[in-house]
Amino acid sequence: MGIPTIIGVIPIERIRAAADRARPYVLRAPMVPVEGALLKLECLQPTGSFKVRGFFAAATALPAERLRRGLITVSAGNAAQACAYTAHRLGVPCRVVMYETAPQLKIAGVKRWGAIPVLMPRDRLLAWLANEEWKKEPETFIHPFADEEVRAGHGGLGLELLEDVPDLGRVVIAVGGGGLVGGVAAALKASKADVEVIGVQSDGYPLWKRAFESGGPVSVSPETIADGTTAPFDPRMFEVLKRSVDRWLIVPEPRLKAAIPELATTAKVVAEGAGALAYAALEQLPPGPSTVAVVSGGNIDPALLASLLA
Repeated sequence: MGIPTIIGVIPIERIRAAADRARPYVLRAPMVPVEGALLKLECLQPTGSFKVRGFFAAATALPAERLRRGLITVSAGNAAQACAYTAHRLGVPCRVVMYETAPQLKIAGVKRWGAIPVLMPRDRLLAWLANEEWKKEPETFIHPFADEEVRAGHGGLGLELLEDVPDLGRVVIAVGGGGLVGGVAAALKASKADVEVIGVQSDGYPLWKRAFESGGPVSVSPETIADGTTAPFDPRMFEVLKRSVDRWLIVPEPRLKAAIPELATTAKVVAEGAGALAYAALEQLPPGPSTVAVVSGGNIDPALLASLLA
């Protein structure tokens, strides 16, 4: 889908429409309590992450001719699986461009739904994305985080939070490219402007905090198990996140690694690195208003999970 140079605020009507289109295909993820917060379990979505919300919203908005061409996206893994699953459910072909270092679990998830993974070194993949090389491909490209219909679909999560937690005061969300936090913030701030939106990254990839400190693009090499948050800097999302995120928290990588077995043993929730970030950040918040931490994904490599549980 076409990506505008400047991304505006998504109207609440567009978010409601996107959520309605995606609703037949996605789970209204449950919430479970932990000390000081509720966890929104997006890790229970059909492909193990929130990404299906946005991809179904975007794909079902396409004209029939563009949908028949099939879908293509670029991803560290979770958007790849969401795109593959969306294409499978809608009966069209799919290819996904992925880091060659993507976890085997996520590559297998793409193949499970009949899509073809195209593996590239990180630098080559980032160049493919920056140079808009998808325009040369036969399929219709859906940007994994900058596409406005993708973000509008993710906004459906925000609508659910408003309905399920009437006194909602803060939402804590892991941030990679920014599509989830941008969509959720748009939904929340259109209806309840005083809700605080808190963005979280690992100190192994604190891209956005550094970007806002420097006032523009930065380059950071990922050194984190939260591979789902290692999207590159995008100037369009810089403006979105400036509007959307009220506060940034950085989680030390050792704390993130400890949070995964904590979630598994105390909350009975299996989360990947990116999925555990919001929970791991809760200890940095003082007691206060009703808080929801989004467990954004659960596609963790079994060997990594075993090592963290040991």
